[in-house]
Amino acid sequence: MKVKFVDLRAMHAPLMDEFRQVFERVMENSSFILGAEVNRFEEAFAKYLGVGHCIAVTNGTVALELALLGMGVGPGDEVITIPNTFIATAEAVSAVGARPVFVDVDPVSYNMDATLVERAITPRTRVILPVHLYGQTADMDPLLEIAARHGLKVLEDACQAHGAEYNGKKAGSMGAAGCFSFYPGKNLGALGEGGAVVTGDSELAAKMKVLRDHGSLRKYEHAVPGYNFRLEGMQGGFLAVKLPHLDTWNDRRRLAARHYDNLLGGNGIITPVEMPYAHHVYHLYVIQADDREQLRKDLNAAGVETGLHYPGPLHLQEAYKSLGYNKGDFPVCERLADRILSLPMFPDISREQVEYVASVIKESQCRAERAFAK
Repeated sequence: MKVKFVDLRAMHAPLMDEFRQVFERVMENSSFILGAEVNRFEEAFAKYLGVGHCIAVTNGTVALELALLGMGVGPGDEVITIPNTFIATAEAVSAVGARPVFVDVDPVSYNMDATLVERAITPRTRVILPVHLYGQTADMDPLLEIAARHGLKVLEDACQAHGAEYNGKKAGSMGAAGCFSFYPGKNLGALGEGGAVVTGDSELAAKMKVLRDHGSLRKYEHAVPGYNFRLEGMQGGFLAVKLPHLDTWNDRRRLAARHYDNLLGGNGIITPVEMPYAHHVYHLYVIQADDREQLRKDLNAAGVETGLHYPGPLHLQEAYKSLGYNKGDFPVCERLADRILSLPMFPDISREQVEYVASVIKESQCRAERAFAK
């Protein structure tokens, strides 16, 4: 059996007529950049999250950059985040001229360890930037409390957490702002690139809208030097079509995750843990294995695609060598990088596919145990 890591065709097939209608409307109105389709999505997504404002942009990376710019973060400032994330999190900090400061992660949730944040704060710290990794939020209450006590902003990287919740609050709705990526494979993905910043702060939202569109208050009137971070009209329309299905798709992911949990428990595999405060939406289903590379080879040989999210912690990447971190500085993150493996996960994955993946894993583990016993 072949099992893709992500299979978007089945999810998109029932929506093709609506996608065509978006295409026809955009072509008819020539609203290729921003416009009514994007406005419609911004309003719907803000309502879904329970926030006042959504600013749609070209991708998740610039969403983070725009939010930092809107908060006034720049050269000489520091932003506290984690090293086990896609480089875009740190890239956005670098893009505004600030310095990423890393803290280690919790070994169970894989998200920012709030107990380590306070010791990383310096007089230059401006923002705490937790990443809601793999579809589960960081533990937000302690982070928000620390930020309030030190006069800092919290910016949520919710690029993997569309629809996830923390004690009933949607990811992205708790900090000063939240950022989303709509890369096609996300729980809510465009048919191309896309992103958004959401916030309840009207002043911050107004500032970001100006910065998004060349610093423009209206056409050819520019208040400040800005950026071209505008979302295409077509992508706004596609996202508006898909948004009403997000919760159903997330429920299907959760069912698949429970099936994985039941099948893989007790086989030498550490499965994801849904924290007591969380509603996990399983953008990724990430396990830990002692011999991750051999398991990955066995799965590949059996036709099962897998992923690594992420094999190289940012503090050990050449791109951030100048920060001065060394191997051993973030032991939890480094251990996870050697052990984690992402299994196939998408809304339309079948029970049979999950069972096949689990059977390959069990057989691989049995072979490893027999080899060890010799």
